[in-house]
Amino acid sequence: MTLEIDETAQARFDRERAALFPPGRTQVGAHVTLFHALPGEREPELTAELALAAAAREPFPVEVGELMSLGRGVAYRLRSAELLGLHRELQTLWWDQLGPQDRQGYRPHVTVQNKVSPEVASRTLGELRQRFAPFPITARAVRLWRYDGGPWTFRERFALGCHDRRSMP
Repeated sequence: MTLEIDETAQARFDRERAALFPPGRTQVGAHVTLFHALPGEREPELTAELALAAAAREPFPVEVGELMSLGRGVAYRLRSAELLGLHRELQTLWWDQLGPQDRQGYRPHVTVQNKVSPEVASRTLGELRQRFAPFPITARAVRLWRYDGGPWTFRERFALGCHDRRSMP
């Protein structure tokens, strides 16, 4: 499950990810992970709960607050009380179905480089920090995906603030 952000921010992160990832080492574009694995057999129940949680919130601001080292990559750390609240609500609701990775504390970020040597990552971090200033983006929706052994298949979009799932773009 990922957070959908505004198009301008998405395009920026996608460009950086395409330029900074080793060729052929990424299967997906830039994204903000909310949960890594949810039980597929509970998809109808989970989507109903997710629709309610998304409808209860309007699109909200998120600050791209700083760059962070991943050791073998670089990411942008995100700050948003609303994002943390959404995650906490769903994590509490789904606790018994979550694996260890999704039961941990949530540290929202967008990875723009990974799977490189620590030296390359350190150099990238330094270069990006030279021109970085915090900036706002907007959370617009939550997207549900299914893992198909390499590629991911889009399942459904839950627009924030939308009370009618049939009218969601």
